[in-house]
Amino acid sequence: MATGKGASGPSKRDRREDAREHARQMREEAAKKARRRKFIVQGSVIVGILVVLAIVGVFVFNGVNAANNVANPKNMQSGGILLTSSSQAVTTPAIAKGKDATPTVQKLDGQTAHIITYVDYQCPICLQFEQTNNDQIKQWMADGQATLEIHPVAILDTASNKKYSTRAAAAASCVANYEPNKYFDINTAFYANQPDEQTGGGLSNSKILSIFKDAGVSSQQITDCVNDQRFAQFITNQTKAAVSNPDLVNPSSGGFGTPTVVVNGQRYSGSVSDANAFATFVGTAVQQAGTGTSTPTPTPSK
Repeated sequence: MATGKGASGPSKRDRREDAREHARQMREEAAKKARRRKFIVQGSVIVGILVVLAIVGVFVFNGVNAANNVANPKNMQSGGILLTSSSQAVTTPAIAKGKDATPTVQKLDGQTAHIITYVDYQCPICLQFEQTNNDQIKQWMADGQATLEIHPVAILDTASNKKYSTRAAAAASCVANYEPNKYFDINTAFYANQPDEQTGGGLSNSKILSIFKDAGVSSQQITDCVNDQRFAQFITNQTKAAVSNPDLVNPSSGGFGTPTVVVNGQRYSGSVSDANAFATFVGTAVQQAGTGTSTPTPTPSK
């Protein structure tokens, strides 16, 4: 007997309904897949962003952590080492991790010259100043008429000298840390052995250690410190601080340069190769400073 669907199968109407139902199911499945893809893409983007943020966070943390964990030498709390004689340094704690240097408070008595120098051991003009004035500064200190605060910085690093400015200043900081009373001697020795700025390739660490030994500085601590460049980042930080310090800007050049020499708060702008000119400047700076206390903020010389 025939049925509503016909003897041979579903009717045309039923087939249309089945086709519509099948099409609806396919649309719903396609919509579900589209939603899943959207969620997956959105989730992947979010995860990617979180990963990037995590990586950035790690770098920021490591950068801050590295800055806060820089190895700072003892006896250079101001960023430089303060000498009261050629064989006597003022001892201080190291700069606290993550902190800035603390300028030395100078006691002005109308008699003492507080000389501060910012020097680069590759700097030929620093060499001229050193050769011209080293002996008289040494004598002034011996007579109790002067102190000398030396700030080693690095502005003349090059690929050809293998960052000699930084390596030399960092090595000098090793001496400040372990044998501060020998700093004047190794400061003099650095200049006596200064490589040519234009043609020299910088001194090797082994040569620096040999120079130290000849100057009476030799120990395993010093050797390890120099070879490890333990205070290289300290020098980089102090150099950046000096370069960005508006009080150290040379009015003539409009920037920071070496040597920068300050006496009782006044910047020396005279000849680096005229000992008499520097001695006259020092005497005037002592008289003009009067008595009291001050931090070493440079003012133009008169």
